[in-house]
Amino acid sequence: MPIESHISSDPLDRTPGPPPAEAATALGAPEPEAGAAAPVWLQRLSLFVLVLFCVYLGVLVMILPWWTRVWDHNLFIQSHPALAAVLHTGAVRGLISGLGLLDIWIGVSEAVHYRDHRP
Repeated sequence: MPIESHISSDPLDRTPGPPPAEAATALGAPEPEAGAAAPVWLQRLSLFVLVLFCVYLGVLVMILPWWTRVWDHNLFIQSHPALAAVLHTGAVRGLISGLGLLDIWIGVSEAVHYRDHRP
C-alpha cells in the first residue's frame, strides 16, 4: 500500500489538486469583483431599513426617560438605589434624550446624503 505525503491544515482533506477557490476559477466560473456594488434596489432598501431603525430607536430613546410609568417604576432601577438616584436627575434624562436626538440626526443625515453606487 503506497503512502502519500500530503501536508494540509485540514487532516480530513485528502483531495489532491488545487484548493476549491482556485478550482472554480480554473473551470471558468466568474469570480466576483472586489469592488462590485450591490444592486440599486438593495442599496435603497438597506438605506430605508437603516433610516427607519435610526428614527425609531431615536424616538424611543428620546421619549423613554420622560415616560415616568416606565422610567421611574422600573424594577431594575428600583433594585439599584445608587443607580436610581443618578438616573432620576434631569441632567441624565436630558443626556439620554440628547442621544436619541443624535440617533435621529444620523438617520436623517444618511437619507439626505445618499448616493446610488451603480454597478
